[in-house]
Order: sequence, then structure tokens, then C-alpha cells
Amino acid sequence: MLWVSAIICTASLHGQNSDLENIETLNEVVVIDSKFELPRENSGKVVAKISSEELEKSRGQTLPDVINRISGIEIGGTRGNEGQNLGYYVRGGRNRQVVILVDGIQVNDPSSIANDFDLRLLPLSQIASVEIIKGASSTLYGSGAGAAVISITTKEPANEKLAFQWQSSVGTNQSQEDQEYSPAEVQNTVSLGGKLKKWEYQTRFSHRYSDNLSAVSTNSEEEFEENPFRKYNVYGRLGYTFSENFNFHLFGNYDRFSSSFDNYDFTDGNNKLHSDQLRVGSKWEYTYDQGSFVFNNSYNVLDREVEAEYPNTFNSRLLVLDAYNRYNFTNGLHALLGVNAQFSDFNSYEVPFGGSELEQRIGEDEAHFEIVDPYLNLVYVSDFGLNLNLGTRLNIHSDYGKHWVYNLNPSYNILFKESSLKFLASYSTAYITPSLYQLFDPVYGNDGLKPEENRTLEGGMEFNTRGLRASAVFFNRKEKNFIDFVLTDPANFIYSYSNIDEEFTAEGVEVEFSAALLEQLSFSGNYTFTQADKKFALRIPKHKLNAGLDYAAGKTSISLKYQFNDQRTDSYFNDSLMATELINLDSFGLLDLFASYQVNEKLQLFGGVYNIANTEYRELYGYTTKGRNARVGFSLML
Repeated sequence: MLWVSAIICTASLHGQNSDLENIETLNEVVVIDSKFELPRENSGKVVAKISSEELEKSRGQTLPDVINRISGIEIGGTRGNEGQNLGYYVRGGRNRQVVILVDGIQVNDPSSIANDFDLRLLPLSQIASVEIIKGASSTLYGSGAGAAVISITTKEPANEKLAFQWQSSVGTNQSQEDQEYSPAEVQNTVSLGGKLKKWEYQTRFSHRYSDNLSAVSTNSEEEFEENPFRKYNVYGRLGYTFSENFNFHLFGNYDRFSSSFDNYDFTDGNNKLHSDQLRVGSKWEYTYDQGSFVFNNSYNVLDREVEAEYPNTFNSRLLVLDAYNRYNFTNGLHALLGVNAQFSDFNSYEVPFGGSELEQRIGEDEAHFEIVDPYLNLVYVSDFGLNLNLGTRLNIHSDYGKHWVYNLNPSYNILFKESSLKFLASYSTAYITPSLYQLFDPVYGNDGLKPEENRTLEGGMEFNTRGLRASAVFFNRKEKNFIDFVLTDPANFIYSYSNIDEEFTAEGVEVEFSAALLEQLSFSGNYTFTQADKKFALRIPKHKLNAGLDYAAGKTSISLKYQFNDQRTDSYFNDSLMATELINLDSFGLLDLFASYQVNEKLQLFGGVYNIANTEYRELYGYTTKGRNARVGFSLML
């Protein structure tokens, strides 16, 4: 009980001065919607930006936890066992319609069904900021950018010869039924870096471990074993500045996580997943009087091993090259011309029914893509309030040939003395090719699949002034050739990936608000309404609300966060009926408390209590969710 008391006491000391989107909006610069640094009022989108300060106040959480508080986004799997696969649901989209960038380079797993990237691989302590843009963005970011782009920027080396940081936290990891408050979650991060004359260097190691929670739901008399999760990350960076105009850096990143999971029929199991990722690359940047040239490259090797009744392994490789030139014709006209290339392949192996040795199932000789896309983007910022963002991209795919996508994004900005009112609209298209797995898997694959195509229509407004920001955006997405996993041969009970002939629609409204109520007190919140066709609506709440009250005084900050998720529809496979069934999940609301105390310039204490009311709910059908939990920790800088 002493340990529990320490948690509760420390929890009253930790919080966030502002929510993720409560920012100094008039001075904020955004990059993601044009690859140019533009003042927020000149951007034609409502960009969600998570700053370094906001990430520091979210210590001890995971990156999916933090992103899940952004309007229009629901990340399924964040509220249960940490080994649970994540679902990215944005404006009716799924994982394969969300592009994730790390330092400007797209990352994904060519061997996965959705060709997506697992955000569990990135430790929050390594990240400096996050920008998120919703809607079709294929003109700048290529195939897959149909619902959103999440751009993650990692931390730069400290601007001193030697800087050391150690961050550590410990907490509980328990369900609603288990409220013993035993330490079961540990996280540590150690980093060392700095700058020596023209050189810069950075090394970082992080570790996260959690236990004491079963993957599947324990609402039965059956005894379920715990499913532990363990993750390591090692990162290194070395850079050199040749001159004020020319610099480069090299980086290397190794991630590994291991998780235990139960059987797919919601019975207890001793299955394991091991995932290893090695990513190396570089960034080169040269600036000149009227612009700059940037070259990024990244090479990923990812291996996954599944230990289950039928073991299998996957290994994939991804090479990404991105080169672009930014040119400023005048103070108001900017042009970006670039080319992006991706080369991916994968192999998979499994133990066949009745066998004992791994046999190759998919080979890289067949399962490979080459994509080379030239793209152009123009930005015009007038002196009378009109802004235009225009872009086009030619997708050149080794299997699907050529396809154009485009973006038209006008906005009009009215400036007052210390305020701005922006009206915006956009029409953009996206092109999403099937994954290698969907095409070439010998059992479920379909080499006749057509690419998905979708377009996004947006309209809205944003008001900014000192201490207050409010925005409202209406969106409408239409998608055709949607790829689904369907029963294609009922007589032999064979499923495969197929295009759905009908067109699907998802539309809704995103409202955001933040205000400084008093000098030390602020409020922020967002509301999302999503109306999606049946195929798009699975696991997506029709109504979602986030609200936060933040208090900061001296060395102490306290934050209270509330999230409401409306009823959702989920699906599961009914073994007795040999068919997929739909089920409704009840709505739920969660209340969290965070706090921090700055002991001195080098030491900070933080903590939190999550799901304060110990609300019982279901995020995903058949899987466990977390009850009331607590965490305490410290951050030391030398």
C-alpha cells in the first residue's frame, strides 16, 4: 500500500500545460502540407502539430497514446495489452491508407498485409515533434496517403559538447478486475549527444517492458496467462556541417520487440511474435540564395517471426530515396520539384500442415515492387489574403503503370491586429496500390487486384488569436475498388482479397478549440463526427470527444484529460457458424490525471493515474482493456 500511496501522491503533481493542439498559433510554422515552412495562417489545411514541449509532458506514454488524442483519429489497440496490433482509423480509412514518415522518409513493412508501419517500434523519448495532415495527400507523399500522413521528426543533438539524459518510469499494468497495484510496467531511456565544432553526434538506448495483463478478455471463469511485452531501441546519428549552406548526417536505428499473444478464437495460448527492424540512411541539404536542395535516403530490413501452432517468418527490405528542390521565385511564390523512389520485396516461410520444417511460401523474385514518382507542388501566398497550394504527382509503378494524382487547396486569410480568420477548401486524390501480401500470398492473394482510388473534399475555417484557437472542418471521402478480405468460394470455404465494386463514402466534421481561461489555467478539446458506410464504419466511433483542463504554476503542472468514444461496430469470426458476425460495442468515457514537478533545472518528477474511475469497457471485441493504472518517474539531464 505504501507503493500505491506514492503513486497517488505523485499523480497530483504531473500534467500538461496545454493539450496537444493548444499552441502559440500565430507564431507557429507548419511544413507537412507543402514541404515549405509556412506560418500557420498561410497553410491551406488545419494541421495538427504535437510539439516537443507537449511530448515531454507525455513522458511514460507511448506514441500511439499521444496521437490518439488528435481529432479525426482513432488508434485501436492502444488501451489493452501492449502486444495488441494497432489499427489506424482516420476518416473512415484503415492502416493501408495512412502514410507514416520518419524524418521525411516513408517507413512501412512490405511483408505486412496492409503495408503499414508499426508505431510501437518508435519510443516516444526519441521524438522531437509530430505533424499530422488528414485527407488525400498522394501528391506529396505517394501511394497510400489516402486518409492521413503522420510525419515524425526525431530529436536533434543538443547544442553543447556533451549532454546526458536519463528518463525512467515504473507503473502498473492491470485490468478492471485486477486492482492490486503491483509494479508491472518499466521504461528506461538513456541518451548521450552533442556538438563538437562542425561535428554532431547522438546515441540513444531505450527499453520498455510490461506484464500482468492477458491479451484476450478475462470475463470468464477460465484462467488466462499473462502476455508480456518487451521492446528495445538503439539509435545513433553522426553529422557534419561543411559550411553554413551544406550539411549532412548519417543515422542507424535498431528496434526489437517481443510479445506474447493468445489464440485467434479468444482462448488462452502461448504464442509469440518477435519483430526486428534495422534502418539506416542519411540526409543531405544544400541551401542557396533562393532555395534549397534536399536528398533523403533510408534502407530498412525487417524480420518477423511468429511462434504459434503453425509457425511462420517474414523478412522484407525497403529502399526509399527522396530528392527535391525548393525554389522561391518571389516572397509569395514557392515551387517544389522532386522525385521519390521506393524498392521493396519480401519472403515468407511457414511450416505446412503435417510438416515439421519451414518451407518458403512467398519469394522475393515474385513479391517485389519498384515505384518512381516525379512530383510538383506550387505555393502562392498573396499580400491580400489569398493562398493557393497546388500539386500533382505521376505514380510510375512496376506492376500498375502510370497514374496521376493532384491537389487543389485554396484558402483565404483575414488578418486583424492580433488575430487571423482563415477559410479553406481542398480537393485532392489518392492512389493506393495493393500490398505485396495481398497480391502474392499463395492462399489468400489475388494478382488481379486493382488499386484503390479515393478523393477527399474539405471545407472549413480556423480562427487564431492570442490565447484562443477554434476550427471546424467538414470532410467527404469517396473510395472505389476498396480491397477487402471476403469469402470468394463458399462451397470450399475459401477466403481471398478482392475489390468491392461499389463506391464507399465517409464524411464528417472535426471541431477543435483551445483557450487560456486564466494566466495559469487553460482548456482545450476536440470533437469528431464520422458517418461512414458499413465497410468503413467498423471500430470507428460515430462521435468522439477529447477535452483537457490544464493548470501550471511555478514548477508544478497538473492536467485532467477526458476522452469519450461512442458506440462502435466490431466483427469476429464465429467458429460454430463458420461465418463473420457483427457486434455492437458500448460507448465509454475515460478520465486521466497527469502531473509533473520541476525539482531543479536538471531533475523533473512526473506521474499519472489513468482511467481514474476504473471504467469497464471494450475497445476491441474479445480483448482485454486496461483498468485504473498509475505511473511515476523522473527525468534527469546533465
